[in-house]
Amino acid sequence: MTSTKDAAAEFLARKRVAVTGVSANPQGHGSNAVYARMRERGYEVFAVNPNSPTAEGDPTYPDLRSIPGGVEAVVIGTRPERAEATMREAIDLGIQHVWMHRAFGQGSVSAAATTLGREHGITVIDGGCPLMFGPTSDGGHRFMCRLMTMTGKVPRSV
Repeated sequence: MTSTKDAAAEFLARKRVAVTGVSANPQGHGSNAVYARMRERGYEVFAVNPNSPTAEGDPTYPDLRSIPGGVEAVVIGTRPERAEATMREAIDLGIQHVWMHRAFGQGSVSAAATTLGREHGITVIDGGCPLMFGPTSDGGHRFMCRLMTMTGKVPRSV
């Protein structure tokens, strides 16, 4: 097992990142916050949403395969029942780092997608948020990380 802190550092070392579930209507969408912050912090991010041509002022892509040049990592920010299909696509594309976003409730975490990814050698972070760690974090997210680690919403290891 790897500590979540180490897995997060490894994930955030990747500079081409897809974020699924980025919405044209950003109100209340964690994916949009992750996408915008990562873009602000110098990541080359790609919004994935098959139902909207644009989000956050940028073009979206219907799936991971459609992103020109591919990506090194994926943040899954859709409903959990869609996570397994995204994980299968990541496996097919050779993507080795996947983060299933969860702040409150179940978030985007799917046990089936987690198991599938790990069976294929993918480092899967199944909970928490990339904005809680390293160069993308802020004080509020770091506080939430400590609190949510205590309650089990952020795993201690992956």
